[in-house]
Amino acid sequence: MKKIFKALIILMVVVISGCFYDGDNVLVKSNPPKKQLTLYTIQGDSSVNQVIADSVYRFEKDNKSFKVINELIPNDLYKNRLSVCVATNQMPDVFPTWSGGILKQYISIGGVVNLDKYMKNDNYSSRFNDKALNMVTDENGIWGVPVENMSIALVFYNKDIFNALKLSEPKTFDELKNIIVKLKQRNYIPFALANRTAWTGSMFYMYFVDRVGGPSVFDNAANRKNNGSFDDDVFVQAGKMVHELVNMGAFPKGFNWMDEDAGDSRNLLYNNSAGMLLAGSWFVSNVMYEKPDFAEKIGVFPFPSISGGKGDPRNTIGTLGDNFYSVASSCGYPDKAFELIKYLIDDTAEKKRIDAGKIPPVKDPDVENPLIKEILGYINQSPNVQFWYDQYLPPKLSEAHLMLSRSIFGGEDPKKAAEEMEKITKQYYNQ
Repeated sequence: MKKIFKALIILMVVVISGCFYDGDNVLVKSNPPKKQLTLYTIQGDSSVNQVIADSVYRFEKDNKSFKVINELIPNDLYKNRLSVCVATNQMPDVFPTWSGGILKQYISIGGVVNLDKYMKNDNYSSRFNDKALNMVTDENGIWGVPVENMSIALVFYNKDIFNALKLSEPKTFDELKNIIVKLKQRNYIPFALANRTAWTGSMFYMYFVDRVGGPSVFDNAANRKNNGSFDDDVFVQAGKMVHELVNMGAFPKGFNWMDEDAGDSRNLLYNNSAGMLLAGSWFVSNVMYEKPDFAEKIGVFPFPSISGGKGDPRNTIGTLGDNFYSVASSCGYPDKAFELIKYLIDDTAEKKRIDAGKIPPVKDPDVENPLIKEILGYINQSPNVQFWYDQYLPPKLSEAHLMLSRSIFGGEDPKKAAEEMEKITKQYYNQ
């Protein structure tokens, strides 16, 4: 009976205190379960994942009662994944966005935390590039933190191929077409392109719109002002210029079915099959992770001007905060979630991101790499950075743009595609 009574006492101690006896009858106190924060990231095969992992490690080290579950999701699957999370009310605590229409939708349904008080505490917001912060700021507050990168679309090229063929960086579209012809003559693919998900080819279309008509053409059409319309002649002309490149054989065979996430376009540069690639400047980080010996071969130039066009040739396509990080309103620990974000872009992470080939969206980043310095120069001199159409537009219109852009690359009549985009837009806004 005494043995049974003693066993019951021990059991009560275990239950109440969370302690247990080890094999040598030594009383050991178990650790209480840790609180969890879920973090989504979409950096793909990139050394930035190591930066994120280090930031998470340092956060957990300083916050021992917390465990961060970091889920790495492929970029092109992410939008669908997040849509499912919204629909099932199972949002991650911290997640990346591109700002634009999708973030606005989350704000409208109360899905994200207003970070205004956190950003203004100790004047923390002054750390960031003003243009970057403006992309997630409205009259009601601040809805995300610029973290990953300032990224613009530029033409990257293989300097060895250009030097061997005595090619110079083009200033005009006509000069670019001459380069395409010369590369074709020497059996090189002029432009690497993997356009299965369409946003990659859309960069050509966006630049043509900007160079022909200037930023106001898209702004007016997207925001339904000043009689703007997606069947404007500028959009039709942009589609015709896409056709011109396709008909010249500027892209690899089967490009509309090739996968960007799988590296199909980058590999054409790595193996010296292609001469050029129009890509966001995150490409540099990809190279430094996947093929560091290729980094010395990379040259870069802005998308060229178009004769008679209204767009400033210094204008760029891109974002000054790729990606921003937001906190879901369902998060049980918003203070700690914001603290986690700060670790992702603190001084240690900032330096590591620069070393990984990124340009952090902070004021005056300390960049030494000549190629990254050159890219930063293009960012600083750009009078207008046009946000990616597929991120700027509401989700329904974004999907329509990508579908129609890809169809143009596949041979669709540009005028018909422009008229269809305008029709869908009118239906969306009940016009």
